[in-house]
Amino acid sequence: MITSQSSLRRSERSRRATLDAALELCAEKGYGRVTIEAIAARAGVSKKTIYRWWPSKGAVMLEAFTEVFVGATPFVDTGDIVADLRTHIDGAVRMVSTAPYGPVYAGILSELHDDEVLARAVREQLVDPRFDAAVQRLRRAQEQGQVPAGADLPLVVELLYGPLYYRNLLRKPPMDEARVATLVTHVLRSVGTHAEDSASTEDSASAASTGTAGTAPPRPRDGGAPGGG
Repeated sequence: MITSQSSLRRSERSRRATLDAALELCAEKGYGRVTIEAIAARAGVSKKTIYRWWPSKGAVMLEAFTEVFVGATPFVDTGDIVADLRTHIDGAVRMVSTAPYGPVYAGILSELHDDEVLARAVREQLVDPRFDAAVQRLRRAQEQGQVPAGADLPLVVELLYGPLYYRNLLRKPPMDEARVATLVTHVLRSVGTHAEDSASTEDSASAASTGTAGTAPPRPRDGGAPGGG
């Protein structure tokens, strides 16, 4: 069957409206109170249309979340693996700590044990692609000599992401930029990578620029970093 361009545009508009409606309703009502009926009404589409594209509310929320998450947390390559991982983890922390994305993410995770279809979709659409992208970024750093050749890259990724899941699932306060920097430093050091924490790096740079090497400048209050979340 040949699908016209106008039909494709209408389908994309309906898809976009559905995803936007799902996020808006989650922000207004909370994940648990959002229904397919409410999403359809807000988006101006039929329930039949939604179920033709997604098997459940969780699947709608997953696609809405994944689109934004992937765009907000790229694996940049500036040639500095420490800085790039800090940037990536900072972005992930902000995403899962901000409405409506945090509540959407928590709601999706809460359904995984009872919905195998959704659990598989989370792995295939979100977890596995991001995991693979992280390993690829680390592999490039390995090829550049920034990460030891014998490092277990998949394990490094698990060590980086583990604290994020832990804090999110137990509703602990999110990490600020200083804590993220410490996490990245400790994980990379565990596989033999030389990585200074952000405070030490900033102190050294400040001392070099002012000619006061050997005199430690004041530390950020409460251990936080400038602009810390």
